[in-house]
Amino acid sequence: MSIYDLKPKFQNLLRPTVVKLERKGVTANQVTLAACGISVILGVFLTALSAVHWLFILIPIWLFVRMALNAIDGMLAREFQQKSRLGGYLNEITDVVSDAALYLPFAFIAPFDPLVIGLIIWLAALTEFCGVLGQVQGQTRRYDGPLGKSDRAFLFGLLGLIYTFMPILPTWFYALAWLVVALLILTCVKRVKSGLAEGKALDQNVENHAENQEENHTDNESAVQFSAENATQQKSEENENAR
Repeated sequence: MSIYDLKPKFQNLLRPTVVKLERKGVTANQVTLAACGISVILGVFLTALSAVHWLFILIPIWLFVRMALNAIDGMLAREFQQKSRLGGYLNEITDVVSDAALYLPFAFIAPFDPLVIGLIIWLAALTEFCGVLGQVQGQTRRYDGPLGKSDRAFLFGLLGLIYTFMPILPTWFYALAWLVVALLILTCVKRVKSGLAEGKALDQNVENHAENQEENHTDNESAVQFSAENATQQKSEENENAR
């Protein structure tokens, strides 16, 4: 179970807002770029001021808003014929850039360190890469958990909220960070396995379709041959009768 599974209900709540934005001429790509730009600015700002703990209340607030914007740009693209190849690239690239920027400030907050946060940033990007490869090798973009984009947003939003009211974090949070690393690795593995299973099923369907076509072709040839033989036999009988 992933938070991503709740996305349809969240989208239904946002649909009136999406309709209004579309009427005002707002495009999906504009929403995507705006969300990424604000994420990078906020990430750099909090990295520079990582010692000012109360500023980290901005993390959960912005992550929730960003989640809404991500849903909005997708709905604008799908429901108002704004899909484009550029939009597909922007959607994937800006997500990775935004995540990296928003996770970066935690590298300078004890008990975390640049190594573990850097590893989380790298693995988060890798999970999205594995998800995209599912579409390349199979049929669909993979969003399998246990630590997809929405789950990470919840986790880091909660962490930002805790740091806001608890400027000295417990030392066991460092072990928690390594647990996040393990869950990200598991997410990559699950996405690859799911993509391979889907690709295998697709190959099997194609093979079955080819076999069915070959059987139909063979049956048609047999029917034609049978008809030709009947016609030849009938003609021979007519010639015999004529004699």
